[in-house]
Amino acid sequence: MKEILEKLLLLATDEVKAAKSLKELEDLRVKYLGKKGEVTSVLKNMKDLSNEERPIIGKMANDVREAIENLLDSVKEDKKKIEMEIQLQTEGIDVTMPSKKSLRGHKHPLNVALDEIKEIFLGMGFKIAEGPEIDTVYHNFDALNAPIDHPSRSLSDTFYINEELILRTQTSPIQVRTMKSQKPPIRIIAPGRCFRNDEIDATHSPMFHQIEGLVVDKDITMADLKGTLDMFAKRLFGSQTRTKFRPHYFPFTEPSGEVDVSCFKCGGEGCRFCKGSGWIEILGCGMVHPNVLSECGIDPEIYTGFAFGMGLDRITMLKYEIDDIRILFENDIRLIKQF
Repeated sequence: MKEILEKLLLLATDEVKAAKSLKELEDLRVKYLGKKGEVTSVLKNMKDLSNEERPIIGKMANDVREAIENLLDSVKEDKKKIEMEIQLQTEGIDVTMPSKKSLRGHKHPLNVALDEIKEIFLGMGFKIAEGPEIDTVYHNFDALNAPIDHPSRSLSDTFYINEELILRTQTSPIQVRTMKSQKPPIRIIAPGRCFRNDEIDATHSPMFHQIEGLVVDKDITMADLKGTLDMFAKRLFGSQTRTKFRPHYFPFTEPSGEVDVSCFKCGGEGCRFCKGSGWIEILGCGMVHPNVLSECGIDPEIYTGFAFGMGLDRITMLKYEIDDIRILFENDIRLIKQF
């Protein structure tokens, strides 16, 4: 019986190593370790052994059983890893997407809009810049010419970590960091998350997304700003889209303005979507203030520039007729399946 157990262990080892699938491994487990398996049969026949042989063969049989179990488990784990790698290669699983197969190929509407906007500006020669979501008061306010008593600096508007650090209220600090680290010409867009101390409702959220743009070079004028944003609006909303610039105030640009686009639902005739005006506000913009250029080490006598900023959440809601910003952050699969 000792020789039988030794042969069973050798045979089982060879067959387990030669198995080509998880199913074959399970079949071998039944063959050797099941209720009617070969090792089990040896244990059942121990009644024919003498009192001296029984404990020796019993221990050997248990050792063989344990060795086969360990080998099966080890090979099974290796097979699982191999099969998973094959599945990843053949199915092309996107790790940024939800794990359910039914959502494969779908994107969150914010990502759909962001990708489209990126493509438009990349096509116009812009680069994408990034920066930290936790930034300094200096980069978020001081370097952007914001006066010390500006309302946005208050605790009621901004999340302060300490006196020097905040959760950025805009992606404008990326513009400052870029101008301080690069020499003109500069042409960037800066997408990212921002944070403000707002109550949650249909149009406000304490966490939201912005896309800002910056161009700095010699002889940049308001005409360059208007031409760039007009082209952007036509690419995003359709070739028939018209733009309208209205005066506004921002501390970091001068002159400053807000941009409206003709309603892409009614063509500017007036409807419920545009509240009868024929126009929809989409972003703010202006020529970079000389104080901001100087603060960032750029000579305003030589270089000029323009900047603009838009809310990605607002653009997404307008483009896809979503009337409540909270829907974008509820992770409802029914919404994602539509994109």
